[in-house]
Amino acid sequence: MYRYFLFFFLVVLGSCDELIEVLRFDGPCTIQMKDGSTITTKESIEILESTGTITYRDDEGRLWSVTTDEYESYVCGN
Repeated sequence: MYRYFLFFFLVVLGSCDELIEVLRFDGPCTIQMKDGSTITTKESIEILESTGTITYRDDEGRLWSVTTDEYESYVCGN
């Protein structure tokens, strides 16, 4: 019985990557906002593929999200 439960758990765990599609880009990153301003972060950003929402941390470690309605583009890397 334990083996069946373990097998089921591993199958469910393995399929989680397909349910939540998050793209991660290593920083530093610059996000160009639609209002003309820019956001620069030293850390990586994550983008939820289904909505295009960018999640990042500022210099103080606070977590922020920017929706596709708010930004035009982003660039990451050196």
